[in-house]
Amino acid sequence: MKWMEISVAVRREDIEAVCAVYDEAGTGGVVIEDPALIYDLVAGGSSETVAVGAPPDPGSPPVVKGYLPADGLFPEKLEGLRRGLSLVDPEYAGRVTLEEIEESSWMDRWREYYRPVRIGRKLLVKPSWLPVEPEDGLLVIEMDPGMAFGCGTHPTTAMCMTLLEEVIGGGEAVLDVGTGSGILSITAAGLGAASVLAVDSDPVAVRVARENVEANGMTHLIAVREGDLLEGVRTPADVIAANITADVIIRLLPSAAALLKGGGKFIASGVIAGRREEVAGAIKEAGLEIIKTVLDGEWAAFLAIKPGHRGQNTGDRIRSFEIRHPCR
Repeated sequence: MKWMEISVAVRREDIEAVCAVYDEAGTGGVVIEDPALIYDLVAGGSSETVAVGAPPDPGSPPVVKGYLPADGLFPEKLEGLRRGLSLVDPEYAGRVTLEEIEESSWMDRWREYYRPVRIGRKLLVKPSWLPVEPEDGLLVIEMDPGMAFGCGTHPTTAMCMTLLEEVIGGGEAVLDVGTGSGILSITAAGLGAASVLAVDSDPVAVRVARENVEANGMTHLIAVREGDLLEGVRTPADVIAANITADVIIRLLPSAAALLKGGGKFIASGVIAGRREEVAGAIKEAGLEIIKTVLDGEWAAFLAIKPGHRGQNTGDRIRSFEIRHPCR
């Protein structure tokens, strides 16, 4: 299958905003090539640096790269991405460059960047080609994202996983909407969920999620299907997780609230800072109570509860805290 690599050179102070535009366009993740950072690593003789010849010009601008399927929907998605970039800086839309690549070539590039990552108290996400030392109480998730992004390195994914670690106690029925690589479903099942239904509208994501579910030995707990959000889903859930975009979360909320059991939890992530209040309002309008808000840079995630039974504590005060990644 062929993919389009979409690149744009940006000012360093615009990297976060441009990454948010890529995410809204559906790339699910980005690669950032910063010549100044590479120069510092090469010039300083870092042990993590590979041979790249002479150090690059540290004055060159960073380049943000994302990937979309080279299919019939690509022109529309590209136009939406250009519109988003123009809101950050009108010049950026005209700087976009495209390169068509094979999926196998993309995976070779991704291997250069992907390393094991610790999340929350007891989660570790790793690629299949890198071994890790066993550790008591550690849930190791083997994740080869392919073209469906979601390997724990993106803040929105990490926030969802941390919230799942908090709410999964064992025996829950979970819905994972917009599953991508399947990482949230695998996390929920690994933490003790009794059953998980993972849904995605992208057939590539469905294929990759099934492969990852099988690689983690969880086909007996997780079902992956292609579908539009929760359309056709009738089974009530204890937990619903959605790591998507603000607009899709808002569209999802009525059906999610209807399917949640009393006292059930709704986890929403993928919300950029400028849409935070809008999404919070939609969650409350759907009849759910926000009990925690997690912030990480430009991103926000919400944990909400449906009034009812199952140990609900409607007196909980809304909590908000911020995660900071010093290496970001």
